[in-house]
Amino acid sequence: MSKLQTKLLRLPQVKESTGLSKSSIYARIAEGTFPKQISIGPRLVVWVESDIQNWIAELVSAARG
Repeated sequence: MSKLQTKLLRLPQVKESTGLSKSSIYARIAEGTFPKQISIGPRLVVWVESDIQNWIAELVSAARG
């Protein structure tokens, strides 16, 4: 059985990967057009790296037709 390898990203990593600002990320989450964050503590949220990578790939695919 293979192990699922999932990396969790904090906001600065998500911003760097996407080129989006914090306000843009949260606005897109509210619109339902960006992967939702996961709360892992009272003041800590993360995103699943594969969700972010898939979002980027879909964006590129849509842009290229």
